[in-house]
Amino acid sequence: MSQPEMIKVWDPLVRIFHWTLVLAFTVAYFTEDDFLTPHVWAGYLLLALLLIRIIWGFIGSPYARFNNFVYSIATIKSYLKDTIAFRSKRYLGHNPAGGAMILLLIFSLLITSISGLAIYGIEEKAGPLASMLGHLGEFWEEVTEEIHEFFANFTLFLIFIHIAGVIFESLMHKESLVKAMFNGYKRRQDVNRDNH
Repeated sequence: MSQPEMIKVWDPLVRIFHWTLVLAFTVAYFTEDDFLTPHVWAGYLLLALLLIRIIWGFIGSPYARFNNFVYSIATIKSYLKDTIAFRSKRYLGHNPAGGAMILLLIFSLLITSISGLAIYGIEEKAGPLASMLGHLGEFWEEVTEEIHEFFANFTLFLIFIHIAGVIFESLMHKESLVKAMFNGYKRRQDVNRDNH
C-alpha cells in the first residue's frame, strides 16, 4: 500500500505560535499572584502572540487566513450535526467547528490579557496601563480581577473542548492533528472539496 500524498498546511509561524501560546498560557495560568513576574511576562507574551496571529490571519499563508476558516453559524451547526452522526467531512485547514474555536480562543485570550494589563496597572501601578489606570480604586480592581479570572477559566474550558475535538477528529479521520501541528503536513486525499 502506498503512502498518501502529503501537503503542507500549517506554516512555521502558525506552528510556533500554537505551541508557544500553549506554553505561555500554562505558565500564566499556574503562576497567578504567587509568582507575579513570570505571570506578567507570560501575559505579555500571550498578548504579543495574539497580535501577531491576528495580523497573520489577514496576510499569512492560505490556511492561516481567517477567510479560510470563518464560517457562518449555519455551516458550523451543520458540521457539528454531521460530526455527532460520524459523517462530517474532512478539511485540510480548520473545519467549521475548529475555526469557531480559534476565534473564541483568540477573543477569550485577548480579554484575559488586556484585563491582566489593567489589573497590573491598577493594583501594582506598573505596566503600560499604569499611568492611565493607576489612580483607580478598589472597586475597579475587583471588577477587573473578576473579568480576568472569568476569562482565564473560560479559556481553560475552551482548551479542554479544543483538545477533545482534536482527539475526536483525529480518530474519526484517522489522522493525527497533533502531529500535523508539529510538522505542518496533512494527507491530501479525501478532503472536502469546498475547503479553500
